[in-house]
Amino acid sequence: MTARDELSLSRDAVADPVTVTADAAGNLPPAPQSQAAAASPRALGQPHAHESARAQVAGNASYIDDLPELKGTLYAAPILSKVAHGRLNGVDTAAALAMPGVRGVVLSADIPGDKMLAAFAHDEPVFAFETVQHVGQVVGVVVAESVMQARRAARAVQVDIAPLPAVLDPRAAHAQQSYVLPPVFVRRGAPEEAMAHAPHRLGGSFDVGGQEHFYLEGQIAYALPLEQNQWWIHSSTQHPGEVQHWVAHALGIDNHAVTVQCRRMGGGFGGKETQAGHLAVWSAVAAHKFGAPVKLRLDRDDDFLVTGKRHPFAYDYEVGFDGRGRITALVLTMLANCGFSADLSGPVADRAVFHCDNAYFLENVLVASYRCKTNTQSHTAFRGFGGPQGVIAIERILGDIAGALRLDAFDVRMANLYSDEPLADGKAKRDTTHYQMQVEDNILHALMPQLEQTCHYRARATEIAAWNAQQTVLRRGIAITPVKFGISFTATLFNQAGALVHVYTDGSVQVNHGGTEMGQGLHTKVAQIVADELGVPMAQVLVTASDTSKVPNASATAASSGTDLNGRAAQFAARNIRDNLASFVCGLDTCGAGEISFAGGEVISPKGRRSFNEVVKEAYANRIQLWSDGFYRTPKIHYDKTTLTGRPFFYFAYGAACSEVVIDTLTGESRVLKVDILHDVGHSINPAIDIGQIEGGFIQGMGWLTTEELVWKADGALATHAPSTYKIPATGDVPEHFRIALWPEANREDNVGGSKAVGEPPFMLAVSVYEALRHAIAAAWPGGKANGPIALTAPATAENVLRALGRM
Repeated sequence: MTARDELSLSRDAVADPVTVTADAAGNLPPAPQSQAAAASPRALGQPHAHESARAQVAGNASYIDDLPELKGTLYAAPILSKVAHGRLNGVDTAAALAMPGVRGVVLSADIPGDKMLAAFAHDEPVFAFETVQHVGQVVGVVVAESVMQARRAARAVQVDIAPLPAVLDPRAAHAQQSYVLPPVFVRRGAPEEAMAHAPHRLGGSFDVGGQEHFYLEGQIAYALPLEQNQWWIHSSTQHPGEVQHWVAHALGIDNHAVTVQCRRMGGGFGGKETQAGHLAVWSAVAAHKFGAPVKLRLDRDDDFLVTGKRHPFAYDYEVGFDGRGRITALVLTMLANCGFSADLSGPVADRAVFHCDNAYFLENVLVASYRCKTNTQSHTAFRGFGGPQGVIAIERILGDIAGALRLDAFDVRMANLYSDEPLADGKAKRDTTHYQMQVEDNILHALMPQLEQTCHYRARATEIAAWNAQQTVLRRGIAITPVKFGISFTATLFNQAGALVHVYTDGSVQVNHGGTEMGQGLHTKVAQIVADELGVPMAQVLVTASDTSKVPNASATAASSGTDLNGRAAQFAARNIRDNLASFVCGLDTCGAGEISFAGGEVISPKGRRSFNEVVKEAYANRIQLWSDGFYRTPKIHYDKTTLTGRPFFYFAYGAACSEVVIDTLTGESRVLKVDILHDVGHSINPAIDIGQIEGGFIQGMGWLTTEELVWKADGALATHAPSTYKIPATGDVPEHFRIALWPEANREDNVGGSKAVGEPPFMLAVSVYEALRHAIAAAWPGGKANGPIALTAPATAENVLRALGRM
C-alpha cells in the first residue's frame, strides 16, 4: 500500500459521521428545526431556519446583480496598474474610446469632490494619480453599454508608468522604516530583567501568510442618480453608513443626499467592511459624469488583484520560561504587512496586540507592533480582525516551549492559563491582561479538561506515539488549543446601534436595524429576539434591508458584535411597543402593567387573554403608538488608544479544539483526520446557526493555515489570483469526524438572551490544526524529537511541510 493510499484510506477508516451536539455533556440538539420551533412558545434558543434559506435554495433571494436595471444603465470596468510602484505619467484612452459601445473613461480629474477616499488616514486615492502603489491599483474606469464591452475596453487602455523601487516584504519595509502608521509598544513588568533570570530561554522567527476573502458574491455596486442631486446606492457592503459617507465625500455633497441599501451579501468575512466603498465611489463618480445609472461588478481575477487580504505577519520572539513551561518573560515583535495604505491596519494590528496573550497570563512582556507599508494591495479586515495573527503567535511559542522541555503541549498550555493564583508579591493575581483588563469570566479551567476527557486526548496521544514509532512514511499529530476572544469594537465609538420596529394594524411586525446580513443569520436572530419580546410567532416578524435612510450612522457589521448590538437595539424598540400595549390593556382591565404578559401570540392579563392582533387593532383605534426606535450602547468598555490599555472588550468568548492530522513525509501532503470542539456561545439564540458558524469559522481558519497561499511575484504581481491557483477548503477537506459541543453556561455579562458572539472566535480554534501538524513533523525527526522549534511557515502547504521536515 502506498503512502497516498494510506492517506486516502485514513478517511474511510473513521467510522464516526459528522456529528454536532447541543451541550457540553454530549446530548444531541433538539428535533429538526421546524418541529422544535413549532413546539416551543419561545423563539430564542430554537434552531429556526435562516430567514432567507428557502429563497436562497429556490434561487429567489435577490443580490445586487439580480435587481432589475433602470433603462439607460451603463457598466463600468476598472483600468489596472501593471506596475507595483511608479510615477504615473499619463493614460492613453484612444484605443478604448474607439471600441464599440464605449461611452467614455473616468479618471481622477473627473471626481467632483475630494480625490482621496474618506478613510480615516486620508491616504488612499479614489483613482491613482501622480503615482501607482501596487499591481492592480485602479487608475480609472471605462464606461460602456455592456459589461463585456467595458471590460474589453479597460484592457485596451495604455497606462504610462515610470517604475520606481518597490517594497514587497514586511521585513524589508521595517528595515527601511516604511510604515503606514506609527509603531505601537505595550510593556508590562520587567521583561528584560526577567529574561536574564529565566531558567530556560528560546528565540525564533516565523511568518504567517494572508488570506483571500473569496466571498461567493464578488464586490459590486449600482449607483443611481436621483432628482436634485440625490443618490441611491445599492452596495454589497458590511458598512452602509461608511459607503454613504465615502460617496458623499467623493461627490462633494452632504450625507443626507445619499441613501445606501443592502438587502444581503453573498459573503463578506470583513472584505466588504471598507473595500466595498471603493466600488460604490467609482460607480457614483462614473454615474455623475455620464448622468446615468452605473453598475460595477469585479470579475474574480480583478477582485483578487484590486482588493486587500488578511494581513500577512512576520514575527520575532524571545521567551523565558521555567521547568513547567510557564512563561516568565516574553519579548514579541509583530510586523504587519499592511499594503500601500492604512485602511483598517491600525485597529487590526491593535487587536493582534490585544490577542497575542490568547488565554495565557504574561507577567513580564514587551510587544512591539509595526504597521509596515508595502507595494501590495491595501490589506483590510478579515474574520478575526488581527486576533488570529495574535493567537497563533503565542500558541506557536507555547508549542516550542513544550518541545524544548519534552512536555505534553496541553499541560504547558494549562499551566499558563489565566487564573486566580496570586503572584509572588501577593498583591495581584494571574488574571489581568497585558493591556490591563481583568479576565473575570474565565471558564477555560473547566472547559479544556472537559474537552480533553470527552475527546480521549491522552489515550489518542499514546496511540499516535505508538503509530509514529512504527511508520516509515506517515506521521500523525494531535493538539488541543484554546481561544479567548474579546468581543466589542476596539474603536469604542462603534459600540452603538439603532433599530426601528413597526407593528401594523394586522399584527404583523417589521424590523429594520443597522446591521447587515451576509449569510451569518443576523436577521434571523434579530427576528427571534423581537418575536419573543412581543410574544408573537417568528413568522409574524419581517426584517427588512439595511438602509441608511432608516437607521443612520450605523456601525459596520463586524467584530462579531452584530447580534449583540443590533439585537439589543431591536429588543429595546420592541419593548417600548410592548410597554405601550401593556399600558393600554391595563387601562381596559384596571390592572398593573407588571401583570401583563405577552406569549404565544396572546396578551395575557389577570382578567383574560386576547390575541396580539386584536389588541393591536384596538390600540390603533385608541391612538396608541405602534412603532418605536431602540438604541443600545455597550456598557463597561473604555481604553486609552494611545497606550492600548484599559477595558476594550465587554466580555470574552471561549472555546477549545482538539485536532488530529496525518502527514506524508515524502510528499508533504497532509489531511485533518478528526476534530472535536467545545465552544462557548453563552445561551444560544439559535443553535443551528451557531453550530454552522463554528463549523464554517473552523474550516475557514483551517484553510488559512493549510492551503490558502498568497504568492506575490518579484515584480509585485499576485500570482494566485483565481480558483485555479488559490486553494480554499472543499467538502473533501472536511474531516469525517467533526464533532461540536456547546458550553451550556450563559454569558455572565448582561448580553441579549444570555448569548455570546459566535462569528469570529471559532476561526482561531483552527490553530489546533497548525499545532497538530507541527507535532506530526516533530515525530518524523530521528528519535521522534526535533533538535529545536519546528519551523513551519503558515500556510502549511505541502512545500512548507517538506521545508519544515528539512527535505527542501
